Amino acid sequence: MKEKIDGEKILRMYEKMLLIRKYEEKIYFLFLEGIMPGTIHQSQGQEATAVGMLFDLRIEDYMTSTHRPAGHCLAKGVTVDSMMAEMFAKKNGCCKGKGGAMHTGDISVGAIPAIAIVGGGMPVAVGIGISCKMRKTDNVVVCFFGDGASNEGAFHESLNAAAIWNLPVIFACENNLYGASTHINQVTKIKNLAVRADAYGMPWEIVDGNDVIKVNEAALRAIERARKGSGPTFLELKTYRRCGHSRNDACGYRDKKEEKEWFEKDPLLICRNYILDKKLSTAQNLELLEKNVLDEINRAVEYAKSSPYPEPLDALTNVYFGGEK
Repeated sequence: MKEKIDGEKILRMYEKMLLIRKYEEKIYFLFLEGIMPGTIHQSQGQEATAVGMLFDLRIEDYMTSTHRPAGHCLAKGVTVDSMMAEMFAKKNGCCKGKGGAMHTGDISVGAIPAIAIVGGGMPVAVGIGISCKMRKTDNVVVCFFGDGASNEGAFHESLNAAAIWNLPVIFACENNLYGASTHINQVTKIKNLAVRADAYGMPWEIVDGNDVIKVNEAALRAIERARKGSGPTFLELKTYRRCGHSRNDACGYRDKKEEKEWFEKDPLLICRNYILDKKLSTAQNLELLEKNVLDEINRAVEYAKSSPYPEPLDALTNVYFGGEK
């Protein structure tokens, strides 16, 4: 890790990663206990990609997510209370109880409600980029997608459009090696997905996606490029999900040696060790920080449980009715 990022910033990034990890863990156990409805696709192990990419965005900047959106949303500024209420399908959830785990977001902080279709957020990010350019703002769009989406037609169309129109879109590929249960090597011949950006004349970087400082440094370069009108960037963030594809996935298809190697590269552990090695904080203070995060999450659970359910007529709000009245 480089040392040019200030210590206070590293501590705040660590806190945000810790919030994401503990939120996801809490959600997992609530589902196992049968307290929470629906299903989940979690992102434990990918906290550094979310926090590193989004930490320096403005509230007016935008983000599009995937079917694994919790980390992205919390990193962009969606509140824990509104996220938890959404998970309980409550009226004051971030999407009014209509979205659930795969469709969280809050447009007021630039978090476009997540699209669960693989690669579905990419054309939306391009559309937002066009809007930013037409309105002559210097806002940027971070577009998250996984390695599986890189084989979708929407991926190629979106990269090409962003390149030829010089749009302020940062394509952040969270390459966790698996599309559901399929290893990337089974469906793609190239070693690094980032080289695909060459086909569209787009600059790219390959980044250690488990090191939040390295991710953030790459993000800052891409953000600066986008803000000054120099167009899109492709970042391949090499990472690994510690959980299954969804809550009923025991990961029996994964090699145990591979798992062990990646689990040892836990993004929270990497950042925590850096903080302690550089004496940016103490172990006691970090333990207190974790306690405060857990308290915040537990309060959010109680808030969500006590929140009202939507009324039947709420199903008709924010719905477009075309044709004659």
